Parts: sequence; structure tokens; C-alpha cells
Amino acid sequence: MVVRKHPRFPVTFSGTLVQPDKLRYPGSLRDLSVKGCRVESIIRPFTGMQLEIHLELPGEATPLTVTKAAVRWTGSAGIGVEFLTVAPPQQERLNRIVQQLSSQAGHA
Repeated sequence: MVVRKHPRFPVTFSGTLVQPDKLRYPGSLRDLSVKGCRVESIIRPFTGMQLEIHLELPGEATPLTVTKAAVRWTGSAGIGVEFLTVAPPQQERLNRIVQQLSSQAGHA
């Protein structure tokens, strides 16, 4: 059993995965926490690969940008990504959306 430091919440958000060579791939976020997410995408990255991620948040005009994320696992369930670098204003947005998800799930 995997014990997580931060709870993950089911979501259905669109996103874009950007490789270091700037190739961009669409993705669908399936769960989210303050430190990572699970994404479904056509990209098949390797464990340890670093990406930039743009998350399309409901009701927000601009995507939330995670400037550096690392692939921690890949498999039939998608891609597990850990957020390594998130600028403070982006982190505030992420914290807010995760808090909303937590409240909706009854974890407040």
C-alpha cells in the first residue's frame, strides 16, 4: 500500500506536458495533490524525465504552470508526476484548488 504525504483528489482537467525540447503533448489530469498529479497522455516518458506542465483549471482564464515536474512512474494508469518547482503565485493557485477539492471531498 502506498502511503502519501499529501492526499490526491480525483479531477478531470485538461493540461499540456512540455518536454525540455519544447515538444508539447495534450494530457488529461485524473488526480491532483499539492505535490503532484496523475496524467493520461499519448506521451510515454521515462521515469525521472523532467517536464513543464500547464494545467487548465475550471473557471480560470490562464493555465497554472508547473515549471519543473519529474515523472515518478508510468504505466497503464497513466503517468505519475511530482511537482518540483512551482513559482509562488502558481503555488497559491494550486493550494487554493486543492483546498476546494478537499472541502468538496469532506476532508476540510
